[in-house]
Amino acid sequence: MPHRLMARMSRYSTRSLLRAFQKVREVTTDLGFLHDLELLQAKDLDLSVRLGVLLAFNALIITTAINPITASPGAPVSLDAPTQPLQTIAVFIAVILLAFSAIHCVRGILIGEEFAIDDENDTPDITRQRMLAAWCRSIDVQLASIRLGVRLTAAGGLVSLLTFVWILAEKMVG
Repeated sequence: MPHRLMARMSRYSTRSLLRAFQKVREVTTDLGFLHDLELLQAKDLDLSVRLGVLLAFNALIITTAINPITASPGAPVSLDAPTQPLQTIAVFIAVILLAFSAIHCVRGILIGEEFAIDDENDTPDITRQRMLAAWCRSIDVQLASIRLGVRLTAAGGLVSLLTFVWILAEKMVG
């Protein structure tokens, strides 16, 4: 069902979506609709920026997390995969968690505010309702993506930090 809906929605161009919006504006004198739409657009932009920041942070943390594997032998947090398999697996788990967070961030950023235009004879009220519902759905998906992304980033960062401590402790004792 979702694939059929997406296929139906994707055939509409930006021009036809703009025409639907213009149709709603021509009939209504209700400025509340435009204010509602502006509020949703601002929330959408805010969440997109936050998701972008989290995505950039994930890239930084992934780079830091793989440091023990790529560090020169003898460096304070370097590890040797054959002799330290558990620490290597821990680094791998941290990177996987951070990568899944990044995937959810990208998913949240890429969600669109698409809505179906079923018929040219739809009333402006129906079109307006679909328009606002599409924005609300987009924002809900972005919120879910950022919540999950934050949890995965925190988990990946914690695993990475604990791995660093584990590697350093082992070097200090051994």
